[in-house]
Amino acid sequence: MDKILALARPGWRGFTSSSLREPFESPAAPSNDLGCSFINVARESGLDAKTIFGGEHKNKYLLETTGCGVAFYDYDNDGWLDIFLVNGWRLEGFPAGQEPSSHLFKNNRDGTFTDVTIKAGLIHSGWGQGVCVGDYDNDGFDDIFVTYFGRNVLYHNNGNGTFTDVSEKSGVAGNGKRWNTGCAFVDYDRDGHLDLFVANYIDLDLKTATVPESGPCLYKGVMVACGPPGLNAGKNILYHNNGDGTFADVSEKSGILKANGTYGLGVLTADLDNDGWPDIYVANDSTASALYQNKKNGTFADIALEAGCALSADGKPQAGMGVSAADYDLDGNLDLVKTNFAGDTPSLYRNLGGANFEDTTFQGGLGKHTQYLGWGCGFFDFDNDGWADILICNGHVYPEVEQLKTEAGYAQRKLLYKNLRNGRFDDVSYDAGPGISAPVAARGCAFGDFDNDGDLDVVVNTVNDFPQLLRCDSRTANNWIKIKTIGTKSNRSGIGARIKCVTHLPGDKSLHPQIDEVRSGGGYFSQNDLRVHFGVGKAEKVELLEIRWPSGLVETLMDIKPNQVIVVKEGEGIVRTMPFDPPKSSKPTK
Repeated sequence: MDKILALARPGWRGFTSSSLREPFESPAAPSNDLGCSFINVARESGLDAKTIFGGEHKNKYLLETTGCGVAFYDYDNDGWLDIFLVNGWRLEGFPAGQEPSSHLFKNNRDGTFTDVTIKAGLIHSGWGQGVCVGDYDNDGFDDIFVTYFGRNVLYHNNGNGTFTDVSEKSGVAGNGKRWNTGCAFVDYDRDGHLDLFVANYIDLDLKTATVPESGPCLYKGVMVACGPPGLNAGKNILYHNNGDGTFADVSEKSGILKANGTYGLGVLTADLDNDGWPDIYVANDSTASALYQNKKNGTFADIALEAGCALSADGKPQAGMGVSAADYDLDGNLDLVKTNFAGDTPSLYRNLGGANFEDTTFQGGLGKHTQYLGWGCGFFDFDNDGWADILICNGHVYPEVEQLKTEAGYAQRKLLYKNLRNGRFDDVSYDAGPGISAPVAARGCAFGDFDNDGDLDVVVNTVNDFPQLLRCDSRTANNWIKIKTIGTKSNRSGIGARIKCVTHLPGDKSLHPQIDEVRSGGGYFSQNDLRVHFGVGKAEKVELLEIRWPSGLVETLMDIKPNQVIVVKEGEGIVRTMPFDPPKSSKPTK
């Protein structure tokens, strides 16, 4: 019976005729000019490494379905975002010399990238999952942590374009028996050293794991991989940074292990109760999600149920995948968006203050589509109007749904929601260009401005396909500001710093206050640019920029010119600026 129940993921609400009709109709001609379009430029940019993950048409185990994350990551500190793509494996393995590896692509500053994986010393094969970035040893160069089914890998950035695998030496490789998923560097005790949180999915042994035929495990009559319900849930891990290049497992001591079985996937760190201490949210598959509230004494407590962000609006557990945070309604509290399984909607949780949430999925306009299965997601201001929009990347979990005519397909289009500035979002997916509307089997995605032209682009990792690089071609002429943080007493990356950006439009006396945080990890297994980006519309200056560092120091900067990257060093203010300077050949003449 358990083997059959393994397919009954909580959160499925079933399909209606109206929910199924939309993806099979031809999209209407764009009715609105959003002022920008997203174009997939991956191949011409040189992102030519295919992501391999499980069987292409049939999967034996759930392990073959989850896919990989991706990072926008300036590994060489030249001010241009590079790209790290996690790669996977197949059950049958590969001939010697043909094993797939994760890839590091260096930004050539002209709209193209060069694969520098071998030169950088990053060749590594296996069932790759997530990636997160942070300067764990405070030497000025951000390091990379990659999760695996098996042993994790921590790469120390040597500062010369190369990396050293310090996984075993540092104590974060794990026991090799875990299915590690989402991750994030977070200075949970604010001692100036980045700690590390790693979510875990299920305890899986391929030698004894349930196969589709033994249940049988069925999805709408089609035999598919079993799980996760009915399988043993994994336990999340918290590593404390000892300050000497090593970490200690404090999962039990910190209270992380007190939570019930998790099926953990996406990880988000954010100060959700505005007390100055980072909390940890985990999107769990097929069970209630978790919100580990920081108790400021080295311990955490899961408060998701009482906080109102564990379940659906009707009180049911969901099959959560990715999660992102932003203050979409400008009330000074970080809200949440979470992606879920097909037959369900995404979840939009509005933060009422003090980590008290209400589910505003339907009121907010995100309840229309139930036919898509969401993975990577993110709040991002695609048109730089000063209001956080939402992107959700979709693709079914089971390649076997290719046999069904009642599904939205294995490859699925993305959903782009524009913030209407009144607590609601509008689906503008078909108005946003082929990068959004073209169907792919998407998994992780990351947000960042790879061409330094002031608008936010998206890189997407896929399953058994080439990645996407969605370049945002903007016509809005809206202004923006980016902030790169350098901690001194705080961790060097400034991860956990809360930034407040206050502007007002010309002729408008009302203030426009935005907040965000420097964040490691997030979305689905992925890493966004560590530089914090704010769109400021037509504002001619940033009236006030306030940074609350993890150390407790609060710095205030006034009257800042927009359309530049400012580098802020803790205790010293702005130490460097990088003006708007896009590559000449990255975009067509408009």
